[in-house]
Amino acid sequence: MSDRKQGGRFRKVTNKVRRTPEAQDEDLWERVQLARHAERPYTLDYINRLCSDFEELHGDRYFSDDAALVAGFGRYHDTPVAFIGQQKGRDTNERTCRNFGMAGPEGYRKAMRVMEIANRLGISVVTLIDTPGAFPGASAEERGQGGAISRSIQMMWRLDVPTVAVIIGEGSSGGALGLGVADRVLMLENSTYSVISPEGASAILWRDASKAKLAAQAFKPTAANCYRWGVVDAVVPEPEGGAHTDPGQAAEILDQYLSRVLTELGAVPPADRRRARRERFRRLGPLRDPEGGMGMATGRETPPPG
Repeated sequence: MSDRKQGGRFRKVTNKVRRTPEAQDEDLWERVQLARHAERPYTLDYINRLCSDFEELHGDRYFSDDAALVAGFGRYHDTPVAFIGQQKGRDTNERTCRNFGMAGPEGYRKAMRVMEIANRLGISVVTLIDTPGAFPGASAEERGQGGAISRSIQMMWRLDVPTVAVIIGEGSSGGALGLGVADRVLMLENSTYSVISPEGASAILWRDASKAKLAAQAFKPTAANCYRWGVVDAVVPEPEGGAHTDPGQAAEILDQYLSRVLTELGAVPPADRRRARRERFRRLGPLRDPEGGMGMATGRETPPPG
């Protein structure tokens, strides 16, 4: 697919997002379900299509390995790149082994281990986010779950190398944010990104998990809204019907954007990248309530580069 044709796809999707944000709410819950589709491409599906010679690293050098989080190095367009992301699993056995993509502290310490190596060697870092949240069990808390996530955020904040975060499915809670502090943050068209999963919010706010749909309508976690509020930098189109209908094409579309943004970031001096990264996330703090709903104060009306 040519860059011109691909760029047109980016503009078409983003313009649709820009023109009709309210219309997206009508199928909001359907998009939440689509982000969780069992056949949707996961982290390893994208890694295997985007890069060659991928070598996965295991273990956090403290306690154990965490299969819920994949981290390693591969060659992307003949350039070494570190890839990190949650992996949910396809069948019952794999999902159990990978804890449904809910990483524990060992996973985030493993991610930091790879980030530190990448930073020392001058290798770009790409994170692929797909999780309902970090593992909330007592065992994870006992081993320092909150501290591991916060240190992962801190490390991404300070990295000298180019960083890109991609929400490929679900992006919920601190489990997503632990891999999301990057120079550029982008979302696939049918992914979601929010402070908590709809079920978690429903259980906390209404003591009733059956009201997850109502929670999703309140948070509006779609790519359309996240772009409009300035939470993400671009919405990446998916094949007709969703990424699960054609994983190969979904990876090709992501490849077009990822290669372009990594090239752009590589031309920026490290000190300037760090400063821009910090300013980007500091701007996300203010909130406003213009129409009785929640929204970021940094909303934008112009499409990202296509």
